[in-house]
Amino acid sequence: MAIEKPLKGVAVIGQSGGPTCVINQSVVGAVTELRKSRHVTGIYGARHGVAGMLKQDFINLAKEDLKTLRAVAETPSAALGSVRKKPTPDECRQVFENFRRHNVRYFFYIGGNDTAETAHIVNEMAKREAYDLRAFHIPKTIDNDLLVTDHCPGFGSAAKFVAQAFMGDDLDNRSLNGIKINIVMGRHAGFLTAASVLGRTRKDDGPHLVYVPERPFDMDKFIADVDAVYTKLGRCLVAVSEGVADEKGESILHKFAKSDEVDAHGNIQLSGTGALGDLLASFVKKGLGSTHPSLRVRADTFGYLQRCFPGVVSKVDQKEAFEAGRMAVKYALGGDPDGSVAIERAKGAKYAVSYFRTPLSSVAKETTHLSDAFINAAGNDITKAFVKYALPLVGDLPKTVLLKGYKVAKKG
Repeated sequence: MAIEKPLKGVAVIGQSGGPTCVINQSVVGAVTELRKSRHVTGIYGARHGVAGMLKQDFINLAKEDLKTLRAVAETPSAALGSVRKKPTPDECRQVFENFRRHNVRYFFYIGGNDTAETAHIVNEMAKREAYDLRAFHIPKTIDNDLLVTDHCPGFGSAAKFVAQAFMGDDLDNRSLNGIKINIVMGRHAGFLTAASVLGRTRKDDGPHLVYVPERPFDMDKFIADVDAVYTKLGRCLVAVSEGVADEKGESILHKFAKSDEVDAHGNIQLSGTGALGDLLASFVKKGLGSTHPSLRVRADTFGYLQRCFPGVVSKVDQKEAFEAGRMAVKYALGGDPDGSVAIERAKGAKYAVSYFRTPLSSVAKETTHLSDAFINAAGNDITKAFVKYALPLVGDLPKTVLLKGYKVAKKG
């Protein structure tokens, strides 16, 4: 692809999809780099992504002082406001009319694969309209399911939250034995659920069972797995992806609970509801109640808590999110007409990464999944290969210590 000269005009930055602990790092990384260029005549933030672009709802990011930007970068959530919207062709045309009005020549959209698709649609429309525009996607998703890139900004911090939540729940489960089921985000990819194992240091640490969308979920096998662990340990901690489905691909929640609620993209509503946890808990009680009459079964759904929990943030994730925003601007100002920022992990024992540009079409729409090497043969646990992959993205985890338990001899 031919390298083109920088365009003179306004840059627009938008955020889309679920917020994260580090998405604002990408905004500030982009703004910081844009301010260095004499070709950029303005830096606008679109309120609520493409919805703001349609309404000309922009804020002037060039007026924000450095102290505020640095503080915003450290703050979870989407500072510009987010959106879940795929623009129609007519709406794309309206976006271009508004871009023309403001002489927008640089478009940076931060989000996941749906966001990349929107950036791609906007970019293709620009080409058909013969409108000079540099459109770049900046990766963000706690699902960690974008193609091409080794991993996605946002995942490391959410994974750290999940790992620490399971560490705490395991200690709770040790104190008051029972069966505990935790539902973790992940419609089609199990990366975040797999992160539940990162805090395991002892042989009997939970989670003892892990179920991800990459393997068919069988209710009878699930109950048998739980029974085996509970019989052996007297307790059982379970991690389950919200998107687990049967061998035909039907969501377990939809199959057994007949839930028909859908989200903005027409997908069955999985997050923000405790239905799957309650469903699995009820099946376990029913299936094991006769053999374990005093059985204690509970379920929690982590829901949106995983995305923006303050204080549980990966330093690596922060740094890489900032760099992803900065690199998108460097590519755009360097003459690349469009693309998405991807991360490549260096080979070797020491963790290091580099960044490269990949075509928008390579990350739009489609997603990736957990590697087979990350899932055990039985389909109910996560391997050490995943731990090796994910731990550098998460960083240090708290250390927990148990009493040695020196017994006192009985008398009488």
